Amino acid sequence: MSEADTKPVTFLDRWTRLSLARRIILAAAVWGLIVLIGGALALSALYRAQTLSLLSDDLDQTLITLTRDMTREGAFLPDGRVTDDNHVFLSTDSRYQTQYSGRYWAIVAVDEDGAPTGDLRSRSLWDEPVPMSPRLLKRALGTPGTTQFGIGPGPAGQRIFAAAKAIFVENRETPLVLVAAADRAQNDAAATRFRNLLIGTMVVLFGSVFAAMVAGIRYSLRPLVKLGNDIAEIREGTRLKLADDYPSEVQPLTEELNKLVDHNRQVVERARTHVGNLAHALKTPIAVLRNEATGKTQLDDVVRRQVDSMQTNVEHYLKRARMAARAEALGARTELRPVLDGIARLMNRLYDAKGIDVTVFGGDGAVFRGEQQDLEEMVGNLMENACKWAKADVQVSVSDDASELRIEVDDDGPGLTAEEREGALKRGVRLDETTPGTGLGLSIVTELAELHKGVLELDEAPAGGLRARLRFPKR
Repeated sequence: MSEADTKPVTFLDRWTRLSLARRIILAAAVWGLIVLIGGALALSALYRAQTLSLLSDDLDQTLITLTRDMTREGAFLPDGRVTDDNHVFLSTDSRYQTQYSGRYWAIVAVDEDGAPTGDLRSRSLWDEPVPMSPRLLKRALGTPGTTQFGIGPGPAGQRIFAAAKAIFVENRETPLVLVAAADRAQNDAAATRFRNLLIGTMVVLFGSVFAAMVAGIRYSLRPLVKLGNDIAEIREGTRLKLADDYPSEVQPLTEELNKLVDHNRQVVERARTHVGNLAHALKTPIAVLRNEATGKTQLDDVVRRQVDSMQTNVEHYLKRARMAARAEALGARTELRPVLDGIARLMNRLYDAKGIDVTVFGGDGAVFRGEQQDLEEMVGNLMENACKWAKADVQVSVSDDASELRIEVDDDGPGLTAEEREGALKRGVRLDETTPGTGLGLSIVTELAELHKGVLELDEAPAGGLRARLRFPKR
């Protein structure tokens, strides 16, 4: 296991790997929530401020009406005192006649130091203190003729919004403070109802906008999903190049990818040509050396053995180069069953005298993602090895599912021990020197399988012989 595999995945790693659609949706959702929550709070605050402004105007108007009633009813005595005898102020509004109705007025007399010395009040206030805080009283006395507003406790546990204005009366040395107050409960309840209604509306609006946004993003990114699927089809060999029906924003990318695919095919073809030329160039000098070393001297023997070794290595590396070139080719695919049947017929003819019967099971419709030569190289090596060691039967079975393609070659020969099976996959290892060969067969199969992202495994066959298994993952 590599160091990268054991490294813990951080939040930054997860964010970096996050899909484009999820990034856009997440960013839009966060920004949308900020805008909607901020908008809801701002509108709610504006509504609350507006209702308070209307209440302020109402209370200020109440003070004006109270002053007018006092003047009209003749409540001011010649010495500047105020009397309510036979006078009913604000009599047209029944709220000022009902106990703790939430609407109150009062006329407060103060001495030279600004301390209250007495008051007249509405019946609604009953015997409760005048709803005016000392701070509000001080502000009103400091700005005579100007209405001041304040919040404070009121009768019956009410939260009162009060207006106070100091006025001077003729023949009176100290001012009178007129007070009008109202319970804020109704205004607060209205603001709360508006806020809840606003939040509900915003939630519905956000849900509908978010759903539309998700649908729009997925629809807009569909060309990229199609592009990924088309590239996978090119890799699997079911498509030669990308179509030209992509949106204009993606079209330059698809054109460049098509050029890249064509270039890849040209590079592979040139590699094959170079490998073939190199093979011919090396074979001639080796053949000359072999022909020259036909004597019986020690030098001839050394030259022949070295030439054989050179021939073996040259063939191995040339074959490996050809395999690597073919394995990198995009779009190659080979029908499996025809190749297996062809090799089985060949093996049956070659080993007919030995009484070997080669049978193929399954594989109809299965496809190998590579060129036919590679498949023939791998399966041919395995089937030939099985025929060499089998007593009578060689069975080739294929299983193909969504995860992998599996090819198993079983024989009923002597088989191998676990240690022998492990050593058999090493390059140049020959388990029996009495049989012809270079010892490169299984190692070539292993290398070729790895070039195609696959693996070669050796196991014990049900009949007691050797089972060679090729596995190629689909992804």
